[in-house]
Amino acid sequence: MADRGASALSLPDDWPAHPDPILALNRMGSFDWDLDTGLYHMDARAHEIFDVLPEEYDGRPESLAPRFPEAEAVRLDTLVAQAIKDGSENYGAYFRIRRRDGSLCWTHTQGYIRRDETGRPRRIIGIVRDAAEELRDLADRGDEAALDDARREQTNVVQLTTAALAHARTVRDVIDVLKDIHGLTHLGATSLVMGLVEAGRIRLVAEGPAGSFVPGTLVTRIDEPYPMSEVVRTLSPRFIESPEEFAAGYPVLWPYITDLNITSAAYLPLIVQARPIGAMGLLYSDRHGFTPEERNILVALGSSIAQSLQRAMFYEQEKDIAQGLQQAMLPRTIPSVPGADIAVRYRAATIGGSLGRDIGGDWYDLIPLPGGTPSGGGRVGAVIGDVQGHDTHAAAVMGQLRIVLRAYAAEGHPPSTVMARASVFLHELDTDRFATCLYAQADLSTGVVQVVRAGHIDPLVRAPDGTCRRIPVTGGLPLGLSAEFGTLDYPVTTLELDPGHTLLLCTDGLVEQPGADLDDGMKTLTSLIAHGPDDVRGLADRLIDIAEERAGDDDVALLLLRRRGPDTLRPGGRLQQHVAPGDPEALTGARHMIRAAVRTWGLWDRADEIELAADELITNALMHTEGAAIVTLRVLGDTDRRLRVEVEDSSSALPRRREAGESGVSGRGLLLVELLTDEWGVEARGGGKCVWSEFRVPGG
Repeated sequence: MADRGASALSLPDDWPAHPDPILALNRMGSFDWDLDTGLYHMDARAHEIFDVLPEEYDGRPESLAPRFPEAEAVRLDTLVAQAIKDGSENYGAYFRIRRRDGSLCWTHTQGYIRRDETGRPRRIIGIVRDAAEELRDLADRGDEAALDDARREQTNVVQLTTAALAHARTVRDVIDVLKDIHGLTHLGATSLVMGLVEAGRIRLVAEGPAGSFVPGTLVTRIDEPYPMSEVVRTLSPRFIESPEEFAAGYPVLWPYITDLNITSAAYLPLIVQARPIGAMGLLYSDRHGFTPEERNILVALGSSIAQSLQRAMFYEQEKDIAQGLQQAMLPRTIPSVPGADIAVRYRAATIGGSLGRDIGGDWYDLIPLPGGTPSGGGRVGAVIGDVQGHDTHAAAVMGQLRIVLRAYAAEGHPPSTVMARASVFLHELDTDRFATCLYAQADLSTGVVQVVRAGHIDPLVRAPDGTCRRIPVTGGLPLGLSAEFGTLDYPVTTLELDPGHTLLLCTDGLVEQPGADLDDGMKTLTSLIAHGPDDVRGLADRLIDIAEERAGDDDVALLLLRRRGPDTLRPGGRLQQHVAPGDPEALTGARHMIRAAVRTWGLWDRADEIELAADELITNALMHTEGAAIVTLRVLGDTDRRLRVEVEDSSSALPRRREAGESGVSGRGLLLVELLTDEWGVEARGGGKCVWSEFRVPGG
């Protein structure tokens, strides 16, 4: 073993690792090799296996050189170096060591390579055990070929399973690896069960193959007479070597599995840091009993599976925390804007599969601004930005920057002032991070859009015919840097957004690809937008799906704003009306639109029903939410045609039926809608919802 580092470097806080009790119970030693310092820690059992006294060992791997025959040392060093070089997560090997008396003894090791987020190997944690007895049994029988096959098979079983588990990032991934028919074949089992410890109980999370589920075992107490409960209580494996032993030991469970023709079983506790996190059972129909080497293999596999499960559980917990923090920093809802269709999307980055890194500083925001007219269109500020870094600090800075930028914009400042003040704020914040940002202030009644850019990528505009172009915007320095260098000049670029045109703002995670130029990335994105769906929500979904497929190491924020054109009344078309709270003229206008559309589209027989149901949905949206309502009418289908009425609001609260009472004047709205319509329902729409109802068109 070669020296891999200098002892002057600092050791990890959790070094050395503490072996699980299950290893000691099965006479396995453990080691923790810090590749930065070169220190190689062994527990007491490992000292025994290498026949080295603690006072003789200085913690360095080269001090074990006298215990390795030269050929074995070269072979083992080559194996470890190759595993480190090719990115493997683990390695395993049988090798011989020379004891004090000069005799050679067979030993087996299994090492797990830990890497940092860049993929650099930092540490190897593993086990060593005396393999002399298991190999001697075969040698005594004179079967050298079987001896070699056994060595290879035992190593392959561990390597195949752990190699598959190396790619498992979630608990479901671990379960899928073990439930897969090839996984069961590697383990040599006919059936598998697995449970996780939760609040003093064991919850079944995997059972296979199909049809092997035992009623009443979905959730069991740890004190119940089941084998998984027993191994969790005792922290020791349970090997059942015959059907008779199974029936006698677990009479409650045995009647339910007799049809599986089980001849033996192995139940293993899944232990991490001296704490049981679950248990696994492997049931066999083609073997009776377990040899010592088979038991050792299963124990080693149990330890590997437990480590994979803990890693997956940590990953899911960290991902939930990261996503929760990210969502808390992003806007909870996007306001409805008169005269515009809006779609926003966010995708978190995953850097090298590292825990806690599914978070970043990208953000979007949509800010209602003073001015504008409900009938012609509102004034709105659209923001897209990216704080440097991919960690919780970047997310925290992003949240603060988003709030102050929103406040400056809502006060009515011009775009250049909004950007300059945000830069000063970030510079005065106690952080070394900077941010890129693009702010577009749009007057939807005229289509005039004023854009300022702080080190961010340019916006794009898509026309109704699908053509897409990049809008060059003169930019200033990123936020924070411009204040530091005293260059707070952010030139304003003005463009006109015609009815039906879509403004697209995004962060560089949607554009940049490894090894590709930024301009080439923009050309690719322009082509994707040109050939994407016409609907802004569909287009946003398509772009974010492409980002998911690329699985890039940067998060992505996306904002699409389409300026609506004047609606025309035509059969088969789509009508839309914005109804602001406290605006009786807008409500009256929506009723006139519904009445005219119903008569124009030839639904005379159901006109009263449609008008009454639509009026109920609009009134409910205005009464029970704090924002405006958007009313949309459209005809669906070619042969089985239907008129669909949609009322969209910015509240995520679902409508519910209420008892009106004998003298009550409200509470009958949903009952009335249900009676009048052929179908109705609720759909989530971004931060709000859409309540819809459909009416069949007479005569198709």
